[in-house]
Amino acid sequence: MEKNKFDRITDINNSEHYTWGKICDGWHFVKTDSLSVIRETMPKETQEKKHFHAKALQFFYILSGEATFEIDEQLYVIKENQGITIKPKEKHKIMNNTDFDLKFMVISNPPSHGDRIDIE
Repeated sequence: MEKNKFDRITDINNSEHYTWGKICDGWHFVKTDSLSVIRETMPKETQEKKHFHAKALQFFYILSGEATFEIDEQLYVIKENQGITIKPKEKHKIMNNTDFDLKFMVISNPPSHGDRIDIE
């Protein structure tokens, strides 16, 4: 039986949803043993706990808004249509220090869930 071509299309309406940090949202677009692609939203003035990943390499791409990353004690401001790479074992956190929602993609290889060590 041939699969409907629209079954391959992914968006926030047909993807696994989860909440983190009590008020931030994530949608798994791709979730395999080797790759994770997530679309996330952080409301204004929110941040995650500082942490690192033992194995996962992550790439964050900002869809809208402005993200501030703390990576190994250095701050980086990443704007819409920009991205940043986080290497394994780099201590980091993402912050939305603005008055607007932050929307971004995070791609991890291997997946970062279960590979996170909180340090804050």
